[in-house]
Amino acid sequence: MAKTLATRIAFGKELIRLGADHDFVVCNADTKACGLQDFGKYYPERTFSFGIAEQDMTTAAAGLAACGNKVFLSTFAVFATMRACEQVRTFVCYPKLNVTVIGTHGGLQVGSDGATHAAIEDVAIMRSFPNMTIVEPADAVAAVAVARWAVTYEGPLYIRLHRNPVPDVYDESYSFSFGKARCAANYGRDLTIISSGILLRKALEAAALLRERGLAIRVLDMATIKPLDKEAVIAAAKETGAILTLEDHTVMGGLGSAVAETVVQHCPVPMELVGIPDVFGESGDAEELYKAHRMDTDSIVERSLALIGRKGN
Repeated sequence: MAKTLATRIAFGKELIRLGADHDFVVCNADTKACGLQDFGKYYPERTFSFGIAEQDMTTAAAGLAACGNKVFLSTFAVFATMRACEQVRTFVCYPKLNVTVIGTHGGLQVGSDGATHAAIEDVAIMRSFPNMTIVEPADAVAAVAVARWAVTYEGPLYIRLHRNPVPDVYDESYSFSFGKARCAANYGRDLTIISSGILLRKALEAAALLRERGLAIRVLDMATIKPLDKEAVIAAAKETGAILTLEDHTVMGGLGSAVAETVVQHCPVPMELVGIPDVFGESGDAEELYKAHRMDTDSIVERSLALIGRKGN
């Protein structure tokens, strides 16, 4: 399947279109993070640019929300969650204001920008804040659906988007169900792979390869990372007896941690957390970095086989 839009561009384009029918304000940090720098061409009275000043932007967004506005702010995920960390925590989450933080360039896709721009800790940071909701679409189709949902959501929200175009997993029949895992493949009871974001395609590819070996794999798309669909996780643990999580994020504090916290409390089963280990991001082609960290399709198959072998031991 041919590559389509990056999730960040699909989301931004749809948000601009939605601006005609929904009353919200956009704050930018002088970046081309998701195309929202063009929002002001259509709605100049509803857009504000703050330059490279994410802390000021987040504080201003909180002020606008406190005055009754629905606010979207857009910048690279690493700056939204780290440079403006205190402002998100104290001025957005604590008073539970209606601010959506759009964090782009998540994970290992920043190419030559390297460790300083690779947001591999952002979900862990945002997950730790009370009142914060986290959503990460798997492809451009899902990103459009999330944008349509986000304009009606009330409260602190973090939407994690990606730099590079990826092949679509879904078609136009897709609809986003907030707080619910989506069963993307359900071949049987040997293992469940739970994925978030654009690595869903690798999860599906691995499931197909495992099926060729006679194994039955369930794949869940956990687009809503917080609040986690605990019922789906517990059902997967009970029905398949092993869970592998897959995320373009450090394995410390992200999707894998959230799933593990649920599993250990309700239905302990063997688990494997596939993601970035306890290292910084680095410059390089995303696919090469995935392979180096054993996050590519072949490695997912190998790690799945090893995990299935642990069942009943």
